[in-house]
Amino acid sequence: MAFYFTGIRSFPKLWKSNPYLGLGPGHSFLSLFLKDCYGIKNQEKWFSLKTVSPQNTKAMNLLVAKARYVRKKDEGSSKQVSADSPHMFAAGAAKKRSQMNPPSKEHVLPPVKNIFQLPTKPLNSEEWDKLKEYFKEKANFENWIISQMIKCRSSVDVAKSVLAWVAAKNNGIVGYDLLVKYLYLCVSHKQTSEIIDVYEIMKDRYKRLESGAYTLLIRGLIHTDRWREALLLLEDIKKVMIPSKKNYDDCIQGALFHQDVNVAWNLYQELLGHDIVPMLETLKAFFDFGKDMKGDQYSNKLQDILLYLRNNQLYPGESFAHSIKTWFESVPGEHWKGQFTTVQQSGQCLGCGKTIESIHLSSEEYEFLKEKIMRDVIDGGDQYRKTTPQLLDVVSQLAKQNLHVLVLGRKHMLKQNSRWRKDDMEKVQKQASFFFADNISEDDPFLLYATLHSGDHCKFITKDLMRDHKACLPDAKTQRLFFKWQQGHQLAIVSRHPGSKITFQHILIYDTVVQTTGDSWHIPYDDDVVERYSYEVPTKWLCLHRKT
Repeated sequence: MAFYFTGIRSFPKLWKSNPYLGLGPGHSFLSLFLKDCYGIKNQEKWFSLKTVSPQNTKAMNLLVAKARYVRKKDEGSSKQVSADSPHMFAAGAAKKRSQMNPPSKEHVLPPVKNIFQLPTKPLNSEEWDKLKEYFKEKANFENWIISQMIKCRSSVDVAKSVLAWVAAKNNGIVGYDLLVKYLYLCVSHKQTSEIIDVYEIMKDRYKRLESGAYTLLIRGLIHTDRWREALLLLEDIKKVMIPSKKNYDDCIQGALFHQDVNVAWNLYQELLGHDIVPMLETLKAFFDFGKDMKGDQYSNKLQDILLYLRNNQLYPGESFAHSIKTWFESVPGEHWKGQFTTVQQSGQCLGCGKTIESIHLSSEEYEFLKEKIMRDVIDGGDQYRKTTPQLLDVVSQLAKQNLHVLVLGRKHMLKQNSRWRKDDMEKVQKQASFFFADNISEDDPFLLYATLHSGDHCKFITKDLMRDHKACLPDAKTQRLFFKWQQGHQLAIVSRHPGSKITFQHILIYDTVVQTTGDSWHIPYDDDVVERYSYEVPTKWLCLHRKT
């Protein structure tokens, strides 16, 4: 078994110039990276391993290692993989890790309860005057009391009595801020007649509104017979800014509610043209509407939405997944059948038996990603990297397996200090070769560079999810490719106890993304009861296949 390390840019130069490397180029190496990982426990260190057979001496065969307090284990036991444990990117995995190490509970004082009871029925002017006198310390009592009503979802009639009281004192005029707050309460209660009254007042009094008022009016008008005026308000917003995804969602939902699918679809295309990611509720609305639509034209539109989910690595929620299933099964003459299922570690769907797409990148994608990592993470000054002093047990264990170990570290490790004990460093140096980079250099780029340049078969082990490095990549496409590559190459240790075997979480071999073969669709979706972080992927699937 041979191990070799590919250097930063020019490994032969690194080899010749380093006084700590006592071996010639004919030897093979195990490389050990030192890095702080954001793991579960503070008392653990992780390492990465890759072994290959020595078929070609010119090949750069890599063993990438990252250490985090890994103690001695039985020889040959490091390849044990748990068949039951979920992968580290599975939905809910981060939540479980946080529950294993809950934050320390500090004493928190209970919140002070508001002893003020809001009116439950409309008040007359005299009653509002008395209440204002009671709260005379409030600089703007009228706005304050309406804000309290919004928080408590008070009756619209009570809030309306506030406006009547204010108007009576101000020659029938109610200020803009107060109108907007009242409008918010009317929209939340879906009081369409009141919404239209406020709309008429604001339209007559103001030539332009701020975005919050436009948003409320659009949301309030879409379910009325004057819903097309919401589209005019959307045009007003466009004169000064790009409307929000919620503005588009409200207008699309309104158009579908009123059976105008062409307006809805044009708004959807317009939204995508602004590079705005639509709300999942917007996409779900098209499927809900599609249950009553017949013909290939609308069917093609919905399949375009599914491909959009695929290309942007978006996942429908459970309710959305049910809408998709219902639509497929409602298409006349197509004989689609759907079921909710899971995918085995082998990548086989438990519903239909088909194999899910591989997680591995194509050769073109791999080369593209490798170039981007070099330019934007390694050359680009990515600063999210740290190192750590603990590594002695790992080096000792690997050396006992007659492996040549190359440790990448920093020159400050050679100085005596509380973190790097001199006797430990001397023991490590007797068992491994070293490359000490300048103190300002970092180790994560070494890891990424070495793993990517060693070939698509190279794996690495760490609890660091590398979200900061992903954020350094310039566009969504590159970030998606990086995450796909990461899922297929990153291992993590599930459990390790002194004297026992190390258990690894299994690594994904299939891609968690919407996919189709023509006569089947597989759609990963979010379980309503599982909290999924942005760097995790769902474990539940909707399997749809055409019955023959």
